[in-house]
Amino acid sequence: MRKLLYKSGTAIGLALLSPAALAATRDEVQTLLFGQVQIYVFIAFVIIAAIAVYFKKLPEDKHQTPLNRIFGEGKAIHSVGPDTPVSECVRLMTASKIGALIVLDGERLIGIFTERDALNKVLAGGLDPGNTKVSEVMTKDPFCIRSTTTVADAMKLITKRRFRHLPIVDNGKVLAVVSSGDLTHWLVQDQTGEVQELVDLAAR
Repeated sequence: MRKLLYKSGTAIGLALLSPAALAATRDEVQTLLFGQVQIYVFIAFVIIAAIAVYFKKLPEDKHQTPLNRIFGEGKAIHSVGPDTPVSECVRLMTASKIGALIVLDGERLIGIFTERDALNKVLAGGLDPGNTKVSEVMTKDPFCIRSTTTVADAMKLITKRRFRHLPIVDNGKVLAVVSSGDLTHWLVQDQTGEVQELVDLAAR
């Protein structure tokens, strides 16, 4: 009896499953599969596009950036002549909030006067700042770098030689004076900008 009912049910089911019903079912499956393929293709395209944009916007190693791309002609050069009194030099440094002055004979760099010189050579030496010429206490023939020097090389020099200020000189002309603080500030500020760029990119 059970076998008879099973066979009857199967026969009825096959009879109800007409060619039209089979065709409709096949179309629905194909539509579903095609829709899924489209979704996967779209996701893959978005991932590839995001990777391409990321690597396009990925910045170069900023430590290899030459100084002439950072400290251009817009950076002020604070200088004095060799006969300038130390008291005047200190006043200029305080007013400009800088730690060093370059000493020029005409356009030729002959020395640099720093806070360290003021302390170690003038105050510690018991000299009168008003009657002492800067040429007497300046650091003569300071170490200079070219404008094509990279940030990494400049930082190495500052660390190794314990400089705080480096004149940038090309063909005998002083273009700028870069300090350890300038380099550190630029690196930190630039990294902050890179992080913000990546955040903005992700938000888009």
